[in-house]
Amino acid sequence: MAKKESFAVIGLGQFGSAICKSLVRAGQEVMAIDSNESVVNDFADMVMRAVIADAQDEDAMKELDLGHFDHVYISIGKNIEASIMATLIAKDLGAKDVVCRAENRNHARVLERIGADLVVRPEHDLAERLVFSRLHPSVIDYVQISRDTTLAEVIVNNAAFYDKTLDELDFRNRYHVNVILVVNAQDKINQMPRGTDKIQRGDRITVVGPLNAIEKLNDLLKG
Repeated sequence: MAKKESFAVIGLGQFGSAICKSLVRAGQEVMAIDSNESVVNDFADMVMRAVIADAQDEDAMKELDLGHFDHVYISIGKNIEASIMATLIAKDLGAKDVVCRAENRNHARVLERIGADLVVRPEHDLAERLVFSRLHPSVIDYVQISRDTTLAEVIVNNAAFYDKTLDELDFRNRYHVNVILVVNAQDKINQMPRGTDKIQRGDRITVVGPLNAIEKLNDLLKG
């Protein structure tokens, strides 16, 4: 089980509810906050604490000691002003990790500028992942770390790469990515691959670099 940490989830709509349930299943300490009494009552027996409160009320958030939670998730629905104010208050109260749900690109930009540590757009992010997986079927999974850096797992199915060492393939200079993990066809994991380690057919390699470089490498690996 993951280390137990404290989470405050503000806004118990579809996304916030899913976050709460996932955290509870993971054995984490969760305080659920919403201004709708009936919604809060639904979570009363599930989470550590369920509170009826307005996230735009700084005094109420201070009373809930919001700044001392390890993580604060702000999942207020279409009320963008409330989402922004709740984020500002959480950061002002000293919350260390504030994750926000955004309705659109402009909303996301504002949340990033006022200090949100992570901004997610669930529908947009899911659509991007779905399209990416269909366009790049040999990319097993990927995570966009920043605007310029992506981590992805790709599979080697090109004979030109087989039985060659990482030094010989020179991924960093030729393909502008770094190899950080290799999993072979028998699921044996090489967590710290060395230059003398060889790549074989069916190896799954985890690389870090620009998305366009990973896309080009993926096309080459398909053979």
